[in-house]
Amino acid sequence: MNDESHGKTRRAFLKGTTAAMAVPLILTSRNSVAQTPPPVPPPSPPTTAWTVFLDDAITKLNPVSALDPVQQIAANVDNGEAGRADHQRFVELTSARGKSPTLYEMTAKENLEWSFNPAYPKQRIWGFAPGDSDAPDAATTPGPTLFARYGEPIICRIHNGLPYNHVGFGTPEITTHLHNLHTPSESDGFPGDFYGSHPDQRGPTLSAAGEFLDHFYPNILAGYDEYGGIGDPREALGTLWYHDHTVDFTAPNVYLGMAGFYLIFDDLDSGDETKGLRLPSYPYDYPLILQDKRFDQDGRLVFDQFTPEGVPGDKVTVNGKIEPVLNVARRKYRLRLLNGGPTRFYELYLTNKTNSATYTFTYIANDGNLLPAPLTNQFKVRLGVAERADIVVDFSRFAKGTELYLVNRLEQPDNRGPTKVQAPGTKILQFKVGDSVPDESLVPAVLRPLRPIDAAEVAAAPQRRWVFSRRNGMWAVNDQFFDVFSPRAEMRKGSAEVWELSNPDNGWSHPIHIHFEEGLILSRSRNGIPVPIPPHERGRKDVYVLGPAESMKVLLRFRDFTGKYPMHCHNLVHEDHAMMIRWDIIP
Repeated sequence: MNDESHGKTRRAFLKGTTAAMAVPLILTSRNSVAQTPPPVPPPSPPTTAWTVFLDDAITKLNPVSALDPVQQIAANVDNGEAGRADHQRFVELTSARGKSPTLYEMTAKENLEWSFNPAYPKQRIWGFAPGDSDAPDAATTPGPTLFARYGEPIICRIHNGLPYNHVGFGTPEITTHLHNLHTPSESDGFPGDFYGSHPDQRGPTLSAAGEFLDHFYPNILAGYDEYGGIGDPREALGTLWYHDHTVDFTAPNVYLGMAGFYLIFDDLDSGDETKGLRLPSYPYDYPLILQDKRFDQDGRLVFDQFTPEGVPGDKVTVNGKIEPVLNVARRKYRLRLLNGGPTRFYELYLTNKTNSATYTFTYIANDGNLLPAPLTNQFKVRLGVAERADIVVDFSRFAKGTELYLVNRLEQPDNRGPTKVQAPGTKILQFKVGDSVPDESLVPAVLRPLRPIDAAEVAAAPQRRWVFSRRNGMWAVNDQFFDVFSPRAEMRKGSAEVWELSNPDNGWSHPIHIHFEEGLILSRSRNGIPVPIPPHERGRKDVYVLGPAESMKVLLRFRDFTGKYPMHCHNLVHEDHAMMIRWDIIP
């Protein structure tokens, strides 16, 4: 498909929406020939460090007793739901198993009174509020955390309460992706399935407008059809996150704050430090989302939607705050680290106040997947955009009153990607050690086993190659731009394939996210020369970081559901400027 036909397709589905009014850049910048990053804007004003405190425990989203109007298998279009496809296998995965879904409700809203830091004025964010809230300051970033269990299905209703006639960057349409639950297509948050609070706000892959959408999260394991029960227990995830995924506007919408955590447990990773693996549990199980941002000279959040290169933020928010403090007890904590984007990579260290000492931790999970065995005595963890890392830090080693810091030492002057590691780095979070408390948690020597790679399966699997590169100043996959209507690949349900992901550019890095199923990296190469797979990447993954001139081969399976899913660069600026494909699972 050429640039002109792509642009016409885009115009067809953006016509009549706020998106068309808000962003001419998507339709005009296809002819851009810019090949270098734009000039870096002035730095953000100074902030006040270590005076804002994060909550001692994260905020859970509580279930509701009923939804009004009532949820149903088909979209409840007559009562305001957007026109999604029917929930797949709903009866089979709920009532037929004696499992009524637990009901949750959230609303995407604007909050005009958010404080990133005391040195900056209160200002707008777009976040998530519990329930169908009308309170003007109810939305937070991150949004409330959902706690789930495998085998216990969920319906999560998400309303769009964003202002239709908003001012500033972003678009008030939403589609929410739960990254990376094994979820049927109609609840995956496909980029074209966006909806709003106004009848004109309807994505091209929905059949009708609506102000809410019911997401069916069956909370089964991949391999349900193959293994029975609730699926293959080796396929469990733990750390997931939800975020907006609206086509062309994922970067500004997530940048404004539309993200949150979804933690899911099973008998092994139990959420109870007296059972299963006995990992640290709530309230000592604490997720932290890191997001790079930039502010103007008045201390107000700014974002350039127009450049396909993007500019990394020079301030890092941790759970929506700049340079906050987290009080910790003298015991073990499970810290779930997430790079929430939009553009910056991190290499994180735990240091003392003067940066004269660096402390170890235990690395237990990557991309939400427990590793087969913990990586002990680790000093650093690197995160591309959307990558997650669960680490266990034992704060009992430190005296009460000790101040420790999470420090980023990875330099990234522009949006091409990281350059070098440079001490002392930037302190982004302070830990203040308090009193001793009981600690029954452990980090066992064995975590979650992997399904062995079957050489015969790999040899028989069809292979596809995907090249992520520049085209006409924009971003492309196999020299084509994203089209919501056209699947670039179709796979039979139950099949497996080997995908080669390739980055021929010698200057840009691309964190590639494949929706729906985890994959296993079979090989990596740089400049055509094989390189070792790092230990933390030898488990199951859903984000694959391609550095300059790198390629990798990944084994993927396509199980249990059918429908449309995307693959894209999770540098959100690259994604919004067309580095994405649609692929379909067919019966």
